[in-house]
Amino acid sequence: MKRLLPHPMVSAATFAAWLLLNATLEPGHIVLATMLALCLPVLLGDLLPDVRVARRPARALRLVGTLLRDIVLANLQVARRILGPESAIRPSFIWLPLDITHPHGIMALAAMITMTPGTLSADVSADQRWLLLHAFDVADEAAVIEDIKQRYEAPLMELFP
Repeated sequence: MKRLLPHPMVSAATFAAWLLLNATLEPGHIVLATMLALCLPVLLGDLLPDVRVARRPARALRLVGTLLRDIVLANLQVARRILGPESAIRPSFIWLPLDITHPHGIMALAAMITMTPGTLSADVSADQRWLLLHAFDVADEAAVIEDIKQRYEAPLMELFP
């Protein structure tokens, strides 16, 4: 089975993405999505990382819920800052010290920061101990660091030990 589906999650995502992007359930597209889902992971071989399934799915769902809530709130805050009467926006680059060491965890943290409006991950240091990020409005750098560490990094450390 591992030979037919070396990366089952990639196969499932490819199948679903093809059908969603084409917005159809026609038999021809289902056959093509199946062929792509079976062939792409085999052809890509070692280029795909060996991703583990999260050990704590309930914790992962809570983290996704936190992220979605933060995205909505950040959108409102950024819109209020841009469209509102307040004009003193304080953008800043911040070096975030990383406690997480798992490469997939670091990647997930950087992606989560980038998805949240008003923040953007810009670089990871060569030793993977620091993450450079840009924030749209920073009143207190230490508070931003502590917030990211509590809301995102700590749960990710549970998921990627």
